[in-house]
Amino acid sequence: METTLSKESHRSVIQDSKIRRPPRNFGSPYILMGGFALLIAVGTLLLSLPFTNTKNEVTPFLDALFTATSAVTVTGLVVVETATHWSFAGQLIIIVLIFTGGLGIMASATFLLVLIGRRITLANRLMVRESLGVYQLGGLIGLARRIVIVIVSIQVIGFIVLFIGLMDKYPINDVWWLSLFHSISGFNNAGFVIFPESVSLSVFKTDYIILLTMSSLILLGTLSYSVMLDIFGYKRRFNRYTLDSKMVITATIGLLVIAFIVFMISEYSNPDTLGQLKFVDKIVNTIFIAVSGRTAGFSTVDFGSMEQHSNFFLTSLMFIGGASASTAGGIKVNTFAVLIAAVLSSIAGRSHVVAFGREIPHPQVYRAMTVLILGLAIVFSVALLLTITENLMFIDILFETVSAFCTVGLSTGITDKLSDPGKFIIVFTMFVGRVGPLTIALLLAQKEATSPYRYAEERIKIG
Repeated sequence: METTLSKESHRSVIQDSKIRRPPRNFGSPYILMGGFALLIAVGTLLLSLPFTNTKNEVTPFLDALFTATSAVTVTGLVVVETATHWSFAGQLIIIVLIFTGGLGIMASATFLLVLIGRRITLANRLMVRESLGVYQLGGLIGLARRIVIVIVSIQVIGFIVLFIGLMDKYPINDVWWLSLFHSISGFNNAGFVIFPESVSLSVFKTDYIILLTMSSLILLGTLSYSVMLDIFGYKRRFNRYTLDSKMVITATIGLLVIAFIVFMISEYSNPDTLGQLKFVDKIVNTIFIAVSGRTAGFSTVDFGSMEQHSNFFLTSLMFIGGASASTAGGIKVNTFAVLIAAVLSSIAGRSHVVAFGREIPHPQVYRAMTVLILGLAIVFSVALLLTITENLMFIDILFETVSAFCTVGLSTGITDKLSDPGKFIIVFTMFVGRVGPLTIALLLAQKEATSPYRYAEERIKIG
């Protein structure tokens, strides 16, 4: 009798566990993908309408889709000239898409809910925490407010400086819009420009105010919001920064210094890039290339005219990208820093990964390796597809693919030469590049669990 009851009880528990499944909530990573997809769809619809372009005609669907995707993913690749094709209304839609996509769907939606006085659920908070790259739940809404205030303040300061720098070059009625557009585009690493007589920022090669202001906006945008709060909160007290901030700042400075040296040496005598500039202009332009080339897509030189080894090195920089939870793309400088720390720890003979006197948990090292391998797999798969659909040089295809996946926006000049299938492939690549790394991180974080058992250990040959 007891055995029968025990079996019935056990069966009841099993059936009950099958019924009580965890609900799918707003915190699911798939909501992130859906949010970006919805924003792109709305942007495509609006940009297709006649009033959004200067010809007052319907913009072809693929061109509108490409532009909307590029804006939402803050990439900057274009198939029509932003300055001449789109009307003021079209440019306004593009900059709103850039601002929303750069801040992040979840952070933007949460801030909007706060503004209208709506309650923020726990699921909302969990998703916002991941998208902002912070760890605590307590005081998260207050933190989100501070972050929005900081990033808006940075863009306002950028607007003011750009306004001063442009007011003697353009009619005053145009300067305010040019300054606002490029301040937002710069901070969000979007790469969109609306100077009609200029290819990107090439007309400002010798304008230090514009180039250094844009460099500052871009650089701040490549840092995560939590890193910016550490910088503005603790200022020079580096030892008070979180390990994440220390690694991001150190890796960013290291990459900038290496990039500056490589580009200065490689392009110093190239007449099509830096060769004809004065020495000081070469320094300023090289700084700008080192800053913008990794994440933003603005340029003062023709990247199609750069030395091949320069473009190959730049491809590597684009693949690394900016910080996690920033406006930049790539596999993220955090991932790169963790992998470098793992290599150095292995060389030093340590069994654990250590950086700045702190041990990095093994699951995070595994995540970094996962993001790296998946990123490489996506890039080479897309590049292979494009070699089938396009009759172009492989180095240019690889450059374009990495630029799209890492949401940089640089091109050697082949974007408008792509076939329709090629454009669709790049649209998909930009979307995956923007939502992919964060979605992967969220999914891995959800699946992370301590196994109740371990397998027998066995060694394999390495190297």
